Amino acid sequence: MKLTKMSHACVRLEKDGRTLVLDPGGFSEADAALGADAILVTHEHPDHFDESRLRAALEADPATEIWTLRAVAEQLSAAFPGRVHTVGHGDAFTAAGFDVQVHGELHAVIHPDIPRITNVGYLIDGGKVFHPGDALTVPGTPVETLMLPVMAPWNKISEVIEYVREVRPRRAYDIHDALLTDLARPIYDRQIGALGGGAEHLRLAPGETAQV
Repeated sequence: MKLTKMSHACVRLEKDGRTLVLDPGGFSEADAALGADAILVTHEHPDHFDESRLRAALEADPATEIWTLRAVAEQLSAAFPGRVHTVGHGDAFTAAGFDVQVHGELHAVIHPDIPRITNVGYLIDGGKVFHPGDALTVPGTPVETLMLPVMAPWNKISEVIEYVREVRPRRAYDIHDALLTDLARPIYDRQIGALGGGAEHLRLAPGETAQV
């Protein structure tokens, strides 16, 4: 499987000539969703979900389909009947030839006064890749490649380190990193790498790829 890190939380996966895109939001490239056979969206926040970009991708290819939670699906399903699928925790499905399991229910706490919204994570091909969205969800099954949210208004580095330790992936690639400056990256690399419980901590620049 070929993994391409796009900007912020967006990831493209390619296998057997088909493409799956996760969270092509407003902090990612404008064309991040174009050409995808299937798109997964973890939640409704604009850095993960950009309605106009998803509409453009669906209009560009009538075979493209989306799997997401209800709050996002309701904004798209009327215009694209049969192509926008609502999922929740415990669901399993196949999208563009990828086996997907859904884990998690709620966004991480930003502040007690801010209501929590729904958030789901996606486990791809039996644990080859796990993308948790905006939550530190532990899927309870072995994970080879964890897409690791390293910088967000709702987390701190101690939580990130403990999350890597609990999931125990073979490797962890940074995502949710648009707010992380280049000056701070070496601190995160050093601390997560040293304290992450043996997981290989890796970082890809937008557009870089890896085989997973």
